[in-house]
Amino acid sequence: MGAAEATRIPGLTTIRVLAALAALAGTSLACAEGTFAPTRVESEAGSATAIGQWQIQTSAKAQQSGAEVSAAGFSTKGWYPVSGRATVMAGLLENGTYENVFYGDNLRAVAEPDANGELFVIPWWYRTEFTVAEGAPGIRTLLRINGIISSADVWLNGQRVAEQAAVAGAYPVHELDVTPWVHAGINTLALRVRPADPRTSLSIGWVDWNPAPPDNNMGPWRGVDIVRTGPVEIRFPQVTSTLSLPDLARAALTVKVEARNLDTSAHDATITGVVAGVSLRRTIHLAPGETQTVAFSPASDPGLDLHHPQVWWPVGMGAHPLYRLQMTAAVDGAMSDHTSATFGIRSVSSHLTPQGYSQFVINGKPVLIRGAGWAPDMFLRDDPRRVEAEFSYILNLGLNTIRSEGKLEDAHFYDLADRDGFMILAGWECCDKWESAAKTGGEPWDAADEKVAAASMASEARLLRNHPSVIGFLIGSDHAPPATVAKMYVDTLREEGWPLPIVAAASDEATAETGPSGMKMTGPYTWVPPAYWYADKEGGAFGFNSETSAGPSIPPLDDLTRMLSPQEAEALWKYPQMRQYHAGATRSEFASLAPFDTALTARYGAPKSLADYVAKSQLENYDNARAQFEAFNAHMDAAKPSTGVIYWMLNNAWPSLHWHLYDYFLNPAGAYFGAKKANEPVHIQYSYDTRTIMLVNHTLTSEHGLQAIVRVRNLDGSVPYERRLTDIDLAGNGTRQVATLPALSGLSRTYFIELELASADGKPISRNVYWLSTQTDELDFPHSNWYLTPVTQYADLTPLQSLPPATSEVRATVRHEGAEDIATVTLTVPPSSGAVALFQHLSIRRSAGGEPLLPILWSDNDVTLWPGESFTLTARFATPGAAAPVVEVSGWNVPNRSVPLAVGSP
Repeated sequence: MGAAEATRIPGLTTIRVLAALAALAGTSLACAEGTFAPTRVESEAGSATAIGQWQIQTSAKAQQSGAEVSAAGFSTKGWYPVSGRATVMAGLLENGTYENVFYGDNLRAVAEPDANGELFVIPWWYRTEFTVAEGAPGIRTLLRINGIISSADVWLNGQRVAEQAAVAGAYPVHELDVTPWVHAGINTLALRVRPADPRTSLSIGWVDWNPAPPDNNMGPWRGVDIVRTGPVEIRFPQVTSTLSLPDLARAALTVKVEARNLDTSAHDATITGVVAGVSLRRTIHLAPGETQTVAFSPASDPGLDLHHPQVWWPVGMGAHPLYRLQMTAAVDGAMSDHTSATFGIRSVSSHLTPQGYSQFVINGKPVLIRGAGWAPDMFLRDDPRRVEAEFSYILNLGLNTIRSEGKLEDAHFYDLADRDGFMILAGWECCDKWESAAKTGGEPWDAADEKVAAASMASEARLLRNHPSVIGFLIGSDHAPPATVAKMYVDTLREEGWPLPIVAAASDEATAETGPSGMKMTGPYTWVPPAYWYADKEGGAFGFNSETSAGPSIPPLDDLTRMLSPQEAEALWKYPQMRQYHAGATRSEFASLAPFDTALTARYGAPKSLADYVAKSQLENYDNARAQFEAFNAHMDAAKPSTGVIYWMLNNAWPSLHWHLYDYFLNPAGAYFGAKKANEPVHIQYSYDTRTIMLVNHTLTSEHGLQAIVRVRNLDGSVPYERRLTDIDLAGNGTRQVATLPALSGLSRTYFIELELASADGKPISRNVYWLSTQTDELDFPHSNWYLTPVTQYADLTPLQSLPPATSEVRATVRHEGAEDIATVTLTVPPSSGAVALFQHLSIRRSAGGEPLLPILWSDNDVTLWPGESFTLTARFATPGAAAPVVEVSGWNVPNRSVPLAVGSP
């Protein structure tokens, strides 16, 4: 098997992403348009057709029986046309029933019982029509429901084909053979969807991420398919690989597929397939209704022992090639069904460090997990274009892992992760019905709950197990499941051929089947100073912290005006003790930003306006996000190693004032660029605990002959310390300490550290600037709680307010490359400028004073320069409807300035 035989799926290309997203910025998610039309179902065997559109109505208005609703000619006058995967609330938003629910507290009015009565606590009808052509003899029709919140009675052409007890749960995939009730022509399908409550059903809940959706996400959120097959159906294809280590020279593949006889007669079925250039063939006999698993391995098919396979690596460590499996079932010489799967060849394992923490190993190499927590849209709206944009941001951020705490996504999400090399840590969510049985005093599960949970685990295992991006499953979040549930999960995963680590919980708990989790969930979740991350206590950079950050992440001013009422915006900077609906609508610990605001005032000075508050917040967010990731970098190969950190969170399900690296409007700001800086592939950084200068290499390629410059600058720009280092070697996948800052006298109360790293030939690799105080932040660890460690003394960065105005010259050009534009911007602080130009932030707007062009991928941002220095940045974006885009430059002590983008070479 040669390398060329692998199906190469290229890494993320901004051209394709930005072309697909040309109209995304500033728009709502896709809504139903036009008149309702039946879905045309493919007629041939082996096809699956997604229901593209529904009409929905509350059962308070549609009080007819299922037989009537699913009958031909039933009047749907006044019903809402919605897209194929819309929840009830998403469908109402598509129809404009509620406007601007993300602004202020408008959502609260939707959720008020006295405003809507029983709108979301009674069943809703989903009705659609689909057309089926006259099929060949023996063709069967299956209804595949890919998850329903919370359950549904199913009616087809006047007949009830399933009761809600059999079609329940957000994650189980249910396949119903509806051949007896389907006819050529127009067919009518109706779902009577039962209301959802995450406290009482295994659905989806949001805890403190955002307010609960008023409908609790009720509906067919993952869609419904009409499947056509012959008498023998094949499904659930799986390919597992055993990779030789450490040479990666051979991979033994095992291929499995499930064959199911849907007929009342016995059949001989010939199963054929092709994988990695190897042809497979097997004939089996199936009794009426029988299911068999058909397996192929090197023992039966020697070609499955591959030589020199293309190996899938996580992003930053290598390429991400993918292979494809195609399989067909034939009965009596005619094709009965076919299926396919994409997979990657790689090895995943985990073990506990001597300190008891999980260490993931990919292809024989230990990996520092550097990730963040994923949040889908709070109404579970399906928007592949937006997901593409967010994946481009994750790549730009330099992260390598996404953690999903429930709210698990569909195959498209994992396909993108496979393509781009991201690792996925999937798992169940916390705090609602999913963990009620694990809590002291929690409501125990009954037999129906256990059935849904087992079906959920089986369905998710089948969805995830082929994806090389997936590296494990957490069967618990805040708590490990009780013994009987844990055993059920593990047994189910093993029955489904799960080849990956199974983790007891995201917290420090264990189960008999999995052993200790190797995770810690010790916080923090709200503000702590940057130095916190270097401590050897609580959430500091040792072990594997499954969810943690300094909490509040303040969006740019543009976005605050899009999400906050004037009263909320005023309170944000004037009255820090007030609850903010967009900070913690459901949890008192986070409803006020008081810890963040107290620190902001103490460290940077009291805000003078909303704009001043935002400017100071961006410095704070940048500094803290950078420190969190850098601390884990610094200790990745220490005696007490850090093995993983999941920033809480990556993104938001709605516009929020906390827990994100980029905001709901996809507008990157301080936290984003701080994290991006820390996660550079080859990076130079300062350690708060030891005052050491360290180099970090997240790639597998060793660097040689590196050059570094270390400067300490006073507030007036004077340089009390400078050191140049040359001929530095840096091993791949490791760190190296190259210098320690001495104790310096005569430092200004606030001072800077400027670090530069270049290749042997002088090409810049990494540049990093810190603003520090001679008065350090002091933490009170003995009085920590689960979300906060108190601070007894704050660093004094208020002298930054006294910086004189600085001059920054801006030169900006743009060139077109395919479907995207690439801007090149050079910032220069002339030697005659009176001061450092601190924290210069660049954005590209549709016009002077217009909206920002988003999404956008910057090479760097939030740049600090001294007189005589220049720095060049690039940005990739699309310009739909932007006749005269401009670069806007703002800064701590640099006047706002807009510069037209001149077309031409940089």
